[in-house]
Amino acid sequence: MDFNLSEEQKLIRNAVDKFIRNDYSFDARKKVLAEENGFSRAHWQQFADMGWLGIPFAEEQGGLGGGIVDIVQVMEAFGTGMVLEPYLSAIVLAGGLIARNGSDAQKESLIPALIGGEKLLAVAYTEQESRFNTADVQTRAEKNGAGYVLNGEKAVVLGAASADVLIVSARTSGERLDTNGISLFLVDTKAAGVEIKGFRTMDGSHAGNVRLNNVQVNADALVGSEGAGFDALDEAVDHATVAACADALGAMHAAMRKTVDYLKTRKQFGVPIGSFQALQHRAVDLFTAVEACRSMVLMASLKVTDSDPVARRMAVSAAKQFVGEKARLIAQQAVQMHGGIGMTEELDIGHYFRRLTMFCSQFGTTDFHLKRYADLMAAAA
Repeated sequence: MDFNLSEEQKLIRNAVDKFIRNDYSFDARKKVLAEENGFSRAHWQQFADMGWLGIPFAEEQGGLGGGIVDIVQVMEAFGTGMVLEPYLSAIVLAGGLIARNGSDAQKESLIPALIGGEKLLAVAYTEQESRFNTADVQTRAEKNGAGYVLNGEKAVVLGAASADVLIVSARTSGERLDTNGISLFLVDTKAAGVEIKGFRTMDGSHAGNVRLNNVQVNADALVGSEGAGFDALDEAVDHATVAACADALGAMHAAMRKTVDYLKTRKQFGVPIGSFQALQHRAVDLFTAVEACRSMVLMASLKVTDSDPVARRMAVSAAKQFVGEKARLIAQQAVQMHGGIGMTEELDIGHYFRRLTMFCSQFGTTDFHLKRYADLMAAAA
């Protein structure tokens, strides 16, 4: 198996790395944090102009025809700069869901606008009591004439406050935890009955809680088949989880590198603290953790497109559990080895800590994915 990147993938990675170095310094990121929606529209348009928003979409739709490996390269580079723009929620999660499951009309309506940076999408599937289970859906969709009426609430929807369109999971039949009976609907965020309360998350990104009160949608708002939305949603979340792992990998590598640099320059007792063997051992532990995570992300990126959903879910959960565990280790060790300065707003290492801590709960905690993996293994035995 060839693990080498293609020339096109190398060009994409080099371009994103250059953007982070030149346009997304820590000071520049602070200015982005102050933006109304928590990200820069100018940067988003730059992503569109560079073709990055079109990477996962087919060439006939105006995209670059890339795959998850291309996305992983972009996300890892974004992680090094703690990029705040909603690439994960709008392009990987929502865009990927439409590209794989939308009707021709939906693709023609949404994907070119996504690629051009003119429209933002978000997926509203988590609920207050769902605990990362995509099948735990209490939001209801009742047939009403030629369409549906949606009622319910969604919690911590990434990118909701800035989205133009939501992809909402709602139950058209079945009981609360049934995998059957879940449908996906396109909902305009400006439609009557849609209420979004945005807020800033731990790492500075934006999310929102969504309330749907008798929201009327047409029949053509249905994504895929009625009652068959679980598999599509579960696959989309798995793809997004791998991308999030790549983002965390980039953040871990940056935090490790900055910590090693600090050990080389910070002096105590007249010598760099990096000369102390105990700290050298801890730094080596960080390096080996980063490289082990790199292997897990690579494995998951190869398996997430597997036609067997069980193999896909097991690979994704294995990666998320492992990377989440190491992310917490690296974040905490990086702050500890910096000492008190590591907790200040003025130093970037504390922001990497927040980014990685946020990741640990994104798309499922380590405990959730460990149990998911164990349950899948037991069922396959």
